[in-house]
Amino acid sequence: MPYYIAYLETLDKTKDAAILDEHKAYLKKYLDEGKIYAKGPFLDHSGGIIIYKTKNKEEAYEIATKDPVIRDGTRKMIFKAWKSTLPE
Repeated sequence: MPYYIAYLETLDKTKDAAILDEHKAYLKKYLDEGKIYAKGPFLDHSGGIIIYKTKNKEEAYEIATKDPVIRDGTRKMIFKAWKSTLPE
């Protein structure tokens, strides 16, 4: 099963901090639904990664692009399909 990765790089730290709670709440909804496999920030505070576990690429991309940090332009996104080598 493929996963989908959103690599998020922070562009505007001040604006990003202002919507961080909204971003976290948005992700929690999809984490609770099982559509996010893993997520987390980079230790240097330059952004983060989200790994989506959805039915298809289109669903993951739609979730990723509606994330408040992308919607409001505080981060830029690189979006890719990814194959885990870990046992499921």
